Amino acid sequence: FAAAFVRAAPDAADWPLHPDEVPGGASDPLWGRLGRYFGLRTRVLDDHLLASARAGVRQVVLLGACLDSRAFRLDWPAGTVVHEIDSADVLAFKQSVLDATGAEPVAERRPCVADLRNDWTEALLGSGSGTGAGSGTGSGFDPAAPTAWLAEGLLLYLPAEAERRLIDDVDRLSAAGSTLAYEIKEVTAESSRVRGGPVYTTARERVGIDLPGLFAAGPRPDSAGVLAGRGWRVAVHRPYDFTALHGRGPLPEPDDALAANRWIFATADRS
Repeated sequence: FAAAFVRAAPDAADWPLHPDEVPGGASDPLWGRLGRYFGLRTRVLDDHLLASARAGVRQVVLLGACLDSRAFRLDWPAGTVVHEIDSADVLAFKQSVLDATGAEPVAERRPCVADLRNDWTEALLGSGSGTGAGSGTGSGFDPAAPTAWLAEGLLLYLPAEAERRLIDDVDRLSAAGSTLAYEIKEVTAESSRVRGGPVYTTARERVGIDLPGLFAAGPRPDSAGVLAGRGWRVAVHRPYDFTALHGRGPLPEPDDALAANRWIFATADRS
């Protein structure tokens, strides 16, 4: 569905859909290297969610779902419910594009309007079905059932206090057997050499986006440590671990914009 979303967004209408469409192709810092990063991240998180489903989890929550189409494109077991939390305008745009494609979800999909910088749990826990992008009746989430939580590319942009609250809420709402995957940067601020490196420079020059300027400033909480202290089994990985595993994806480079990225996978093992 990526092509449909790109073509429907006015600001992205002239973006390439494949690295071959730009000079340099796969070696291009933005459409090549960063594109490989996002492709690898998508594959790894797909595998993580499907592993949770194979273990019996039938409830998925996408925190900051944005244009995530996993409810449509993954082979979910029968009875799986995917809750998608994001702002009303994002969910409405997403719904309009999906409607235009005629797509039908594989899992039961429940959009849930909420601002993740504030209290989002009431919207998730409400008793209503929340099946419309503008629904305010809640998403019918069951905290007694194990949940696969996903915060893909979210915590990088949340203020530290919002991240603390989100992790506290996920922990509070997670039954044993729940899983959580999320992404962080391991540094408070990247060096000037990294900020002036090819990925960030190309993003500014080509699409007018200052990526480091979007990241939340200031010291970050040790959310992995917090979860481990509360009975979660936590694994921290560099993206390059999965490049090696799959034989494809980005490789390290000097002044690397991806060097500080970490992917965290946690399982609530407590009884």
